[in-house]
Amino acid sequence: MRVSDEVSQNVTLAADGAEVVVDPRNGCRIAGLRVGGLELLRQGPRYGAFPMVPWCGRTDRGQFRNGGEIHRLPLNSPPHAIHGTGRDTAWRTARTASEGGTSAAFTYDLADPWPYSGRVTQLVELTGDSLTLTMGVETYGDSFPAQAGWHPWFLRNLGTGKDVEIGFRPEWQEERGEDHLPTGRRIDPRPGPWDDCFGMPDGVDVTLTWPGALELKVTSRAEWVVVYDEQSEAVCVEPQSGPPNGLNSHPRLVTPIDPLEISTTWTWRSLA
Repeated sequence: MRVSDEVSQNVTLAADGAEVVVDPRNGCRIAGLRVGGLELLRQGPRYGAFPMVPWCGRTDRGQFRNGGEIHRLPLNSPPHAIHGTGRDTAWRTARTASEGGTSAAFTYDLADPWPYSGRVTQLVELTGDSLTLTMGVETYGDSFPAQAGWHPWFLRNLGTGKDVEIGFRPEWQEERGEDHLPTGRRIDPRPGPWDDCFGMPDGVDVTLTWPGALELKVTSRAEWVVVYDEQSEAVCVEPQSGPPNGLNSHPRLVTPIDPLEISTTWTWRSLA
């Protein structure tokens, strides 16, 4: 075991034909996930699979309220603030297993422009047929609303044949306004293409199938998932603790005795 207060180099985990690369310097994103020699994630510094924290998706005009206080966040996707600060932050490697190990933990301290102090932790655990990501948000003092989730960019085509197929059965779809924020109205799920949030009250359960190559299931006890498939190169299945703009519409307080924790597991099997 190695404990470090310094920003680390990439961490590579391997297990039975699966390999995951974590880049703590670039938002602690999963920079690569190879299964049976196939890379599943779109490559590049903006892609892979990054944690969304301490909020997910868009926050309306970068503003949220905590009690009587209004806070303003940078508008990094005008007119909104999007995807949190964690993806733009260098994280510390808190724990790694021995060479060729299968788990690692990473942390960063919440800081400006987020108005509250606290710590975020991400645990990465790999087996031969699954990857589990667990994220926690805790406060060092004042309570505050927060969200957490992941934004993976799965390749649309693995170079083995047909494009990926997305299968899931949400109970509802959040109606999306012209400003790309949920209107607060729940509607029957509509066919894609999507850049939309869906409710799955029994837990997120989405299957990605690359015909003749691989099946991957994204599951989580969280009840919200955003599906984005409007790009030609990749599709995104984003389990998260609340809907876009949830700091305002579904505030979940992180308190000294009640941290926020969320996890997702990706399980795969070969179809070759």
